[in-house]
Amino acid sequence: MAEVKVHGIIAGPFNKRVELALKLKGVEYEYIEEDRSNKSAQLLKYNPVYKQVPVLVHNGKPICESLVILEYIDETWGDTCPLLPKDPYQRAMARFWAKFIDEKLLGALYKLVYGKGEEKEKGWDETCELLKFLENELQDKKFFGGDNIGFLDIAASYIHWFGAIQESLGLELLTEEKFPKLSKWIDEFLSCRIIVENLPPREILVPLYKAQFEAAIK
Repeated sequence: MAEVKVHGIIAGPFNKRVELALKLKGVEYEYIEEDRSNKSAQLLKYNPVYKQVPVLVHNGKPICESLVILEYIDETWGDTCPLLPKDPYQRAMARFWAKFIDEKLLGALYKLVYGKGEEKEKGWDETCELLKFLENELQDKKFFGGDNIGFLDIAASYIHWFGAIQESLGLELLTEEKFPKLSKWIDEFLSCRIIVENLPPREILVPLYKAQFEAAIK
């Protein structure tokens, strides 16, 4: 029986965060695919509060919520490819911006994708404004973590799904012209072999999102 297991869903951005961290650290794990409409008894047992993926199970002990899991992975396998900075201030800032992505940016994106009329327009404006914050946070660094991929880079990997959402809806929001630093970061991020080999390709994500969006408006 595998020491490490990951419960996730196909092409799920949050369980992919967990998988990327494990891959970067060279930790072997068993992946368990969950069905959103028919969640397994194991998932409900391991995460009775949120009943969601991802769940990391290490030696029979479950850890839930992707950002919490990333910290656990970094502390447990800290000798290889450290994710969080050693400096306390930089570590706090990485956590701050990761939370910003999950609570602010994804909320604005939800308005943009599913909102109507003024709400959709508000979602567009908010998403643009929030992406500018991330653009400024990058400054002239190769990665958010500096010269190497770190905690915030993995948290920001959701931007890969963002590109597929744009294409699905025919939007032009996160472009090289508007966000040159973020665009360069995406290119650098996807040039890492481990990253590109373990992210779902655009040709899989776009049809999934198109079907999801069409179902939502019926």
